Amino acid sequence: MKKFLILLMALMLIAPAMNARKKAPAKKAATTAKTAAVKAAKEAKPYFIVISKKDMNLRVYKAAKGDTTLVQQFDACLSKNKGNKQRKGDMRTPESPAGKPFKITQIQDASTWRHDFKDGRGNIKAYGHWFLRLLTPGHSGIGIHGSTNNENSVPGRASEGCIRLRDTDIITLKEKYAYVGMPVIIKGENEGLLPFEARLEQ
Repeated sequence: MKKFLILLMALMLIAPAMNARKKAPAKKAATTAKTAAVKAAKEAKPYFIVISKKDMNLRVYKAAKGDTTLVQQFDACLSKNKGNKQRKGDMRTPESPAGKPFKITQIQDASTWRHDFKDGRGNIKAYGHWFLRLLTPGHSGIGIHGSTNNENSVPGRASEGCIRLRDTDIITLKEKYAYVGMPVIIKGENEGLLPFEARLEQ
C-alpha cells in the first residue's frame, strides 16, 4: 500500500510536466499561425494614401500587380497656414519627402477626445470617431481624423496641422482601408499630380 501511494504521488508530479510539454508545441503553432495571419492581412491591404494640399482632398489608392487604382476620394481640411511644417504650433501640415511616405502608426478611438480652439466655444469634441496617427519625423501629434463640430471646414484650410475629414468619411477610411503601417504621401501646395495619378487621369 505504501509503495502504491508513493507511485501515485510520483505520477501526480510527472503528469503536469508532461501536459506542459504537450501544450508547448500547440502554443508555438498558435503563435506561428497568428504571425502568418497578420502577414496575410497586410498583403491583402495594398492600399496607400495621397493627400493633396492643392486640391484639398485625400485619395486612397490600391497597388497590385504593377498597376495602381484609385478606390476612394474624400474632401479634406488642411492647415490654416501654407507651407511645410517647421515647428510645433506653426499651423502647418507636414509634407512627406519625395520617396519617403509617412506611415500610420496607431489607429485610436477619438470619439471622446476634446480640444479648445481658443475661439470661444470652449473644450469641445473635435476629432470624429478615429485618429490615424502619423509618423512624421521631426513632428509629433499629426494625424488624420474627423471634424466633429467643424464639419463646415471640410474642404478647406482651418486645421492646426492635422488632416480633417468629415466624420462619416473617417469611419469609412478606417473600416475599409486604413491599417498600421499604411503609407501616407502628403504633397505640397504647388505639387500637382504624381506620375501614376497623371496616368489615371488620362
